[in-house]
Amino acid sequence: MSIGNSPEDDRPSFEDDRPSIGRALQQARVDAGLTVDEVSGSTRVRIPIVHAIEQDDFSRCGGDVYARGHIRTLARAVGLDPDALVAQYDDEHGGRPAPTPAAPLFEAERIRPEARRPNWTAAMVAAIVAVVGFVGFTLFNGNDGSGGAREVAGSEPTTSKPAKPTTTRPVDPKPDPSDSAIAAVPQDKVTVALTARDRKSWISAKDHNGRLLFDGLLLKGESKTFTDKEKIELVLGDAGAMQLFVNGKEVGDEFQAGQVERLTYTKGDPEVG
Repeated sequence: MSIGNSPEDDRPSFEDDRPSIGRALQQARVDAGLTVDEVSGSTRVRIPIVHAIEQDDFSRCGGDVYARGHIRTLARAVGLDPDALVAQYDDEHGGRPAPTPAAPLFEAERIRPEARRPNWTAAMVAAIVAVVGFVGFTLFNGNDGSGGAREVAGSEPTTSKPAKPTTTRPVDPKPDPSDSAIAAVPQDKVTVALTARDRKSWISAKDHNGRLLFDGLLLKGESKTFTDKEKIELVLGDAGAMQLFVNGKEVGDEFQAGQVERLTYTKGDPEVG
């Protein structure tokens, strides 16, 4: 009786035979007849990062969240199943982290300032009412019979026209800050403002001619504003980390953490309702 490995131990493992993520992406790109430049142009993933990923070097991605987003984007571009490659990446790099709930952070950030905003409109109206009442009271007391006792003896009486009551135009209430932001943007252009609210994120922006306006990392708390006469094209490496305003209005889409989004906005966006 010999002791050794069972026949099951000698069977080849499917996971051991599968190619690496970078090798699979590179082979699929070559089979599709695409160059690295073409893949970079269609996915907005920079050429050095595409080369690094095809060599299974994910250190240039900026972290696991960005690496998953790049793998998913490149897989779609070359015709591979993105979920399978992302699952392989998770198996090889310790699993997928728990996603950060983006929606509650977004709601808290947007609602908290509203509760602290002083009611300047009510204060200004109260002040105007007080001024008008004081002026009316002064004019009324100045035109009664006691005014004749103040005339100097021997002086000729003078005929004076009664003073016209002061008319005070109502002051328009101060506009809401969000309304002011909408009015401040040019109406004949498209304006997109981005803020890395929760954490850093890679972003790319192009104008209507395809000219690159920005391509790089936006650190937490930093903002960028882009303006064009027709449209702005965006690629967000981590859409869940961004706060987005289009033509002065906040876009309320609930993007997931680590989600790569390609967005295009014109001067008519966002649509009302």
